[in-house]
Formats: sequence, C-alpha cells, structure tokens
Amino acid sequence: MIDWAKAALPHLIVVPIVLPLATAALMLFLAERRRRLRASLGMLSCVAVLAAAIALLMVVAERDAAAVGVYLPANWPAPFGIVLVADRLSAMMLFVTGVIALAALVYSLARWDRAGVYFHPLFQLQLVGVNGAFLTADVFNLFVFFEILLAASYGLLLHGSGAARVRAGLHYIAVNLFASSLFLVGVAVLYGAAGTLNLADFAARIPQVAAADRPLLHAGAAILAVAFLAKAAMWPLNFWLVPAYSAAGAPVAALFAILTKVGVYAILRIWTLLFGVDAGDSANFGGAALTWIGMASLAVASIGMLASHHPGRLAAWSVVISSATLVAAIGFARPALTAGALFYLIGSTFALAALFLLVELIDRAREVEPQVPHDDVDPLPFSVEYIERPDTNLDEDETVLLGRVIPGALAFLGLAFIVCALMIAGLPPLSGFLGKFAMLSSALAPSPAHAADPLSAPGVAALTMVAALIGSGFLSLIALSRAGIRYFWAPQERAAPRLRVIETLPIAALLALCALITIRAEPVMRYTAFAAQALHRPAAYVDAVLTARPVQRP
Repeated sequence: MIDWAKAALPHLIVVPIVLPLATAALMLFLAERRRRLRASLGMLSCVAVLAAAIALLMVVAERDAAAVGVYLPANWPAPFGIVLVADRLSAMMLFVTGVIALAALVYSLARWDRAGVYFHPLFQLQLVGVNGAFLTADVFNLFVFFEILLAASYGLLLHGSGAARVRAGLHYIAVNLFASSLFLVGVAVLYGAAGTLNLADFAARIPQVAAADRPLLHAGAAILAVAFLAKAAMWPLNFWLVPAYSAAGAPVAALFAILTKVGVYAILRIWTLLFGVDAGDSANFGGAALTWIGMASLAVASIGMLASHHPGRLAAWSVVISSATLVAAIGFARPALTAGALFYLIGSTFALAALFLLVELIDRAREVEPQVPHDDVDPLPFSVEYIERPDTNLDEDETVLLGRVIPGALAFLGLAFIVCALMIAGLPPLSGFLGKFAMLSSALAPSPAHAADPLSAPGVAALTMVAALIGSGFLSLIALSRAGIRYFWAPQERAAPRLRVIETLPIAALLALCALITIRAEPVMRYTAFAAQALHRPAAYVDAVLTARPVQRP
C-alpha cells in the first residue's frame, strides 16, 4: 500500500482538490429532484478524498521517507507556477477534514440535504476550498481557495432558511468580506516588499530584505495576520462565530468546525516559514502578539461558555476555545508546544464536530411528544436497565427511581455528551487531556534559549498560558456539566426520543476516533512532533519546493 502511494504521490496530492471540484460540476448537470444520485456521488467523492488523505498520511508518516511531496499543476517551476505541497501538517489536516466531511455528509442524508437546493454541490465546493488551502504553497492561491470555501459556506449557512440563519448569515458574510479585503491588501504589501508570493521563495528571500523595506514587510504580515485571526475567530473579531455556528444546520455546523482551523493553519504555516529562526532580523516577529491574542480569546470564550445555556452556543464557544488554544501555543515558537497543540487539534476538532451533530438530537429529544413511530424512523434497538433493589429510593410520587428503564436513544445521547464534554474540557483519560498536558509540560519547561541554566524558569507568558488552559478547562466543565444536568438529569415528563441509525453512526464514529487517538497516543504524538519540528525548521519544505522540476515532455 505504501509503495503504491509513494509511486502515486504527485497525483494523490491533487486528488483532494480535483475530485470534489469535478463532482460538484457534475452535480450541477443533474436535476434537483435527482437527490439520491447527487448524494451517492457526494458520498463516493468524500470516501475517495479520505482514502487519498490516508494514503498521503501513510507516505509522509514514514521517518525515512521524503517529508514533502510537490505537485506542479501547470508544469512550471517555483516561484513562477502554482505549487501544491503535501507534508506532515497538510496531510494531517486533509485527514481531519476528510473524516469530518464524511461524517457530516452521512448525517445530512437523514433529512438535511432535502432542506434546500444545491446542498451537495456546495458541500463539495467547500471541500475544494478547504483542501486547497491546506495544500497550496502560494499566498495568492491561498486567497483563491479561501474565497472558494467562503462562497460555499455562505450558501451552506443559509441552507434550510429561517430568520436566525439569514440574520447570522449577513453578519458572517460582512465580517468575512472585510477579512478578505485585508487579505488582499496584505498580499499586495508583501509582494511589494519581497517581490514574490510563493511561500518557499518568500522564506528564502526574507533574510535578504533590505532594512528600508523591512517595516513594509512587517506591516504587510500584520495586515495578513489580522485577516487570518478574524477567520480563526480570535478576539475581538470573533463576535460573528457564535450566532452563525449555532444557527447553521447540524451537518453544516459540524463541517464548519474545520473552517476556523483553516485560519489557524494559515497562521502556523506562514508564520513558521516567513518568521522562523532563519528569518534574520524578522525572526519570531509577532510571536508574542499571537500568544497574548490567543490567551485573551481563550478568556473571553471561557466566559462566553459560562454565560451560555443552549448546547448550540456552548458548542460554538468551544470552537473559539479550541482555536484560541492553538493560536496561543503557536506564538511560543517551541516545537514541543506546537506538537502538543497539533495533537490537541485532532481530537478537539472531532469532538466539536460530534457535538454539533449531537446538539440537534438533544433539541429534538426535548421537543418529542408521545406518538406512534413512523416507518422511516429506525430506533436504536437497545435499552439500558438497572436491577431493582428493595432499599431503593423513591421520588416525590413514591415511584421507584432505580429500576426504571433508560431508553437506548437517551442513553446514547447522554454518553455521547459526556465524551464530548470530557474532550472539550480536557479531562482524563481522553486525548483532550493528553494534548493539554503536553502543552502544559512544554510551557513549564525552561526556555530553549536557557535550557542549560538550572535556575531558568518559565516566563510570565508561559505561566499565564498554564493558568488560561486550566481555567478554560474548569469553566468549560462547569458550563457543560450544567447543560448536561439540565438536559439529561432534570425530571422531564416527555416520551423517549427516537433516533435514526444514520444520525447516530457519524457521532459514534467521531467519538470512537477520539478514543482511538487516546489509545494510540504515542504514535500520534510522535507524528505531531515530527510535524512540529519540520514546521519550525522549514529548510526541507523550502528545498523541496524550489528544487521541484517540471515533467519533461517527450
């Protein structure tokens, strides 16, 4: 399998972009009433994209293999032509995106894909934009893929109509158009300062930028960072996210869980390439700002969670907490801290997607009324029973508390919510705790510049990071526990919910992956450690892109 993937590596790189793009184009030729055919095509596309991502992941995960694969779509060498690059980080992000996309699409087949028109083409175009952003090695093409994913997200956010979605969608569109404008301005300024937009070429030129042009370079980078921070929902530009994500349909919100990570990815990729240790006078430019902005966002999001009661808003604030944790960790420029952050990214993103899918089922469970089940609803075929004991407690109506049957659907919702809460709050034994523990260990370790000094101690930023991580986890636990008590524990006189297997299967799969990451934590952490080292020492990335040669025509 790996040998085949190595041989097909150049073509595998372009599959996550070309395949969903071709699928979306084909769907537009099909009448809207051919929904089943559209759904089948979309499912095949998502499965194939995920398979390509897994193959890329296996190739770049090999220690002795070349860590970077390069594809030249126009067959022009860098920096003149478009370049697509697959390394450890981009392959990991493709895998996370593929898993979430497949889970969201399966969930949507229960009913959401019929709530409006063009759901499946927009879904595929969303994948084109997200996957392209993870693979491109050019700043302007990054802008192009950003606009593709944003244009698709506008339609997906409004899918299903409703006043709340329209209102939140208008704010979402306005903020992202503003961020896109800043993106363009930042790209223009960077091009004026360095004369290139290819990231690898940019990284090679940074140390040679004239002293007179360096303020212009920093100004362009700062403008670009504001655009990325807005897309990553960092404070004070994160006011749009909670209304938009909580108003979106369940599968759309689950897919949106990866969108803020695109902004985080762009910050991590560009900042480590352009302002790493080899950037001369620009080394680590803006690192402290990223750290403090991330921690401020973490504090605001934690308070927002504490002030929220509805699970949808809790899930949306959890997205901000996840992104803020990653941005704060990036600014320290420590490979060990970045490795822990990447490990945390995988599990937290899966848990957030599962929580967004779960929110709709929880809301539906609260609204359910006793009724005769429909033929098209497949209830879960199991229930959990407790053995009645003679000394059991009674409620106010002198009804036995222990000994009641817990419906299988309610048991599933409760257990899934508990797992999501543990992951988001970062409590043991799941991978959310392991990722946060790795970040805390690195933050409390002596600074790499003074590692030989036994008296060296963590600075103010590191101690603040530790307090922010612990505090956000504690406040998240309070907010989620309160919601769990309200929705699952409080006595409620209503019929047991009935769920379809096609709705519960994606949630179970995402949470099972969270458990698998915990069980296989060592190889996953080793992978993220190699990815972090490659990011902070990008010579191999730069070399691979600049030395890639076009295919000679016969």
